[in-house]
Amino acid sequence: MEELRAFWVDGFNEGIYNEDEVADLVAAAAESNHNAIIAQVVRRGDCFCNDALPPRTDAPIADDFDPLESLVATAHEADLEVHAWMNVNTMWNQAEPPEADDHPFNTHGPGTEDPWHSIREDGEEHFADNYFFDPGHPGVADYLVDSACSLVDNYDIDGVNLDYVRYPDHNLEIGSSSWGYNETALERFQNETGRDDVPDADDEEWSQWRRDQVTNLVRRIYLETAELDPEICLSANTITYGFGPEQQGGWESSRTYAEVLQDWRAWMEEGIIDLNVPMNYKRDWDDDQADMYRQWNEFIADHQYDRHAVVGSAIYLNDVSDTVDQIRAALAETDAGNRTVGWVGYSYATPDLKTFEGERGADESRDALADAVTADSPDGEAPVFAESASVPERTWKTRPETGHVGGTVSVRDGDPVTGLEVTVKQRNETVATTTTTGNGWFGVVDLSPGRYRVELPASETRGRRVKHVTVDAGAVADLEFTLQGTA
Repeated sequence: MEELRAFWVDGFNEGIYNEDEVADLVAAAAESNHNAIIAQVVRRGDCFCNDALPPRTDAPIADDFDPLESLVATAHEADLEVHAWMNVNTMWNQAEPPEADDHPFNTHGPGTEDPWHSIREDGEEHFADNYFFDPGHPGVADYLVDSACSLVDNYDIDGVNLDYVRYPDHNLEIGSSSWGYNETALERFQNETGRDDVPDADDEEWSQWRRDQVTNLVRRIYLETAELDPEICLSANTITYGFGPEQQGGWESSRTYAEVLQDWRAWMEEGIIDLNVPMNYKRDWDDDQADMYRQWNEFIADHQYDRHAVVGSAIYLNDVSDTVDQIRAALAETDAGNRTVGWVGYSYATPDLKTFEGERGADESRDALADAVTADSPDGEAPVFAESASVPERTWKTRPETGHVGGTVSVRDGDPVTGLEVTVKQRNETVATTTTTGNGWFGVVDLSPGRYRVELPASETRGRRVKHVTVDAGAVADLEFTLQGTA
């Protein structure tokens, strides 16, 4: 049987702070017949690890203890996958700055020469003590890609799990994003579109440009981590606010697409994440939210394309019996005949509503949940996880039939060329088009093996604008264009 089962393990509570917690976590996962752990190792620009780009966390862990290294070793001994959960666009969340001099809040936060944080339309730089990276800033993109790659390069993890890979909440109005007005990001938008105004938050061109910045970031992380480890699983914790997309008037009318500018349906269709983990956090004891949960489940299962999706549910908002009902709903076949490949519960530290409300401890609730899913289901049916299961094979990674192209476009002085269309052709037929990012980077996924011609537009470039590349299955072919100049 193949079915992904996991807890999210957040970095603000028990789970990976010492060896004993790691051992207890792995034992609890095994007791519940889980086969993976999604553990938060990058919270707010800090890392629960010693050997990655983000500086080591200020959290109270022993100096000689590497939580990620310990978790990987212990989990792999128990045949559990480890997915390193990385908060992407959250920069810092305390009134006092972080201790590490090289933390990005200290090097690129408010008052620095090159600030990376997002600014709201009304000029607000933070919400409460929360500061957010702006994905429209090229330096942010470089840093976040390099952070993800450092986890893959230095640890034997099975996947990178992206969270907050979107624009922030706390908008001025429902239905549009008020964030993204970082000075550098806004200047890029103006240069690439030929505009000289400061757009309103609901401006369609501005909204799509910002949405593209998030998608570009995901695509680049997908390809650059795959270069390091062709079988690495890139997953994302995605948004499911409110009723399902069909009930909101379609995907483009959903709050996910319009308000936090996260087009995860397009990511799945393009194939730039391997595993979608929508955070379908609903209370099953509330009739409206129970409907929302099942509406989103249907959409999730029906929009996997050639990748995988699971359903993430909020076990902390439900009692054990409601969680069992939600797991069954998450695994059910849709009207179109589709199923997700598994379930993830948030969170290990708060495994049910009784723990969340302080009525009993987490250990007791975890035991109750483990018993309900493996032995004595409260609905009298066969337990949902009565038998162990293996993680579904990601065949496009383990037995690939396609390859990818990634590259950069710059001028001789090293400056990147941004917003430039890149066309990929085979036998004079266009098979893909994309656009360079703020770093001059471009990427295309899932090309059939073979020889391709990659072109830049003649009207906008001076110098060699055509190159040929061979794409091999399971590999990323690299290209570099160095131009004499742009028109």
